[in-house]
Amino acid sequence: MKPKIHPEYHQVEVKCACGNTFTTGSTNREIKVDICSACHPFYTGKQKFVDAAGRVERFQKKFGGQYFAGKKGAPAAPGKA
Repeated sequence: MKPKIHPEYHQVEVKCACGNTFTTGSTNREIKVDICSACHPFYTGKQKFVDAAGRVERFQKKFGGQYFAGKKGAPAAPGKA
């Protein structure tokens, strides 16, 4: 292995926009992040759930529930017996 080809790895303090700090190892001198586990909604339990049912209702309204209904009298797809 060649000497001095890898960057120096050292302990770095990570600083979040919320004010939280923690240490980790990195080749960078400093790390600044916008969101960390202390302020992210998923980890804090303040997560909002998106109304997925509204998307389904809009799809049903647009296609009238007939999108997946097959044609009546259409032959079945050939398959292995």
